[in-house]
Amino acid sequence: MELPKFKYSPNAYELDLFDKVEGTCSVCEEKRSLKYNSSFYSVDEPEYICPWCIANGKASEKYDGEFNDYCGIEGVSPNPNDPEPTIPKEMLTEICTKTPSYSSWQQEQWLSHCNEPCAFIGYADSETIKPILDELKDDIEQNIGFDKDSIMKLLSKDGHLVGYLFKCVKCNKHRLHADCD
Repeated sequence: MELPKFKYSPNAYELDLFDKVEGTCSVCEEKRSLKYNSSFYSVDEPEYICPWCIANGKASEKYDGEFNDYCGIEGVSPNPNDPEPTIPKEMLTEICTKTPSYSSWQQEQWLSHCNEPCAFIGYADSETIKPILDELKDDIEQNIGFDKDSIMKLLSKDGHLVGYLFKCVKCNKHRLHADCD
């Protein structure tokens, strides 16, 4: 059976978001061999979620949960008095209810560009971003809180300052988010 694809997390299976574990999905009750292991925000804690139940939205529906926080998506404000997001609601909902989250130190942030959520490409260190450093200049200077030299010295995939690389699904521009422990 072909694995489901995630528009906003195209590398989900290479990023250790799923463990190769035989089990029965708590949602569809099918025998599966891939168990989701990252964030899921719900009152209930399902024992086993398969990728198919993430992709079709059944896990979020059954457990009234989210894989990604709605207000963690760039362009969405938690303040009800702020203007509505310019990103179409169905795209925001897809990030929350049909897209696996990534592991982070703090609350996950989902970047956007061209009025659409970006695709999460993977974890990034200074070597990963070196060839695209010019593209990331605005994110580094305005959003991350570290200067370029510090980013190039400290950014890692699994250390104290972790990079999260995104890519616009429309124009292919890279974006960078980082957080630290």
